[in-house]
Amino acid sequence: MDTLLSLHAVPASWLHDSVLAPYVAGYWKYLARRGYADHTAKVYVYCVAHFARWLRRRRVAACDLTDDSVRKFITEHLPRCACPPPVRRHVRDVRAALRHLLISLDEADVLRKIEVVSAVDDELCRFDEYMDRARGLARSTRMQRLKILRSFLLQSHVAGSRVLRSPTQDELRQFIETELRRLCPASVKLVAGTLRAYLRFRATLGDSVAHLLPVIASPANRRLATLPQTLSREEIVQLLDAFPQGLPSRRRAYAMVRCLVDLGLRASEVVSIDLDDIDWEAGTLRIVKNKSRRVDVLPLPQSTGQAIATYLRAERPPTTSRRVFVRHVAPVAIPIGPEVLRKIVREAYCRCGLPHTRVHILRHALASRLLATGSTLKEVADVLRHRELDTSMIY
Repeated sequence: MDTLLSLHAVPASWLHDSVLAPYVAGYWKYLARRGYADHTAKVYVYCVAHFARWLRRRRVAACDLTDDSVRKFITEHLPRCACPPPVRRHVRDVRAALRHLLISLDEADVLRKIEVVSAVDDELCRFDEYMDRARGLARSTRMQRLKILRSFLLQSHVAGSRVLRSPTQDELRQFIETELRRLCPASVKLVAGTLRAYLRFRATLGDSVAHLLPVIASPANRRLATLPQTLSREEIVQLLDAFPQGLPSRRRAYAMVRCLVDLGLRASEVVSIDLDDIDWEAGTLRIVKNKSRRVDVLPLPQSTGQAIATYLRAERPPTTSRRVFVRHVAPVAIPIGPEVLRKIVREAYCRCGLPHTRVHILRHALASRLLATGSTLKEVADVLRHRELDTSMIY
């Protein structure tokens, strides 16, 4: 096998005598299809070889591999590993390599199909479907609520039970009190809203939960009581100058930050921009996957368009993805998330010496600049795409 011949003799022997031997070539091709460099692929194969040696001692078949097998290898074997060199023990490399191994084995129909859905997971799935189809909530909102509800259900659900019962008053009060001790009022308000939405969902299933709604009280949260943080013109210039030559993925980072500064977009909206959303001739940008699920068309400032065009021509890697901003390391076809942009902004703040961390400040800064140049409150609301004018009153 060509793949094994290119490896060191020790890990090659581990793979050759293992249950994973028939799948090494397919694993290598899987990594190559996703754009991984040969060096990275070889590192991952060494991690798989190490895992294969452990599997042989455990007498685990390839078809029986699960996430739990990977977890045990990383948490139980790696900390006290005494396997001979060359062996990969770096947790980050091992976790990534074995995650790709499971995906490649699943694509090849090697893994045994075992579906065990817990009562909590089943309830979360049905609640998500209700929020999507009946309430029309955006995916980001649904994910936020599901995370909160999972914590509540795991706290109140009896382990081993296959049926979820309606929550009790004491369980609701206890959960809210716990969250009040660790969260700010705005976050607890989100918790209360999630619990009320869940009770309304249970009501659609025939449960009698009307008496539970008064139990869920939201804490006082005067969202317009304090002025929002913002940046001055000089600080905006400092931020935009914080992308020097030699910075990794500099053009991508600069273009994304220009979208925040010039258009007041949310981080999730910037990373969701597709190539088809930009009309270069008309000079417009279409925002489709926004918080309110509307389709908005915004004028594309020349500075923003120039930054995006420079990135597309000089830095964006070849990929089948239609997203404008993509990963620069394999797998490049997988979309980047908002957390990438948040990290870019935080690091830029540090480089230029600004004591900020939040991306949303740039949205506030745009609103302040618009008002300072004579724009009306209605125009600010239109640019920021607020559904209610009251939301813009804080400025």
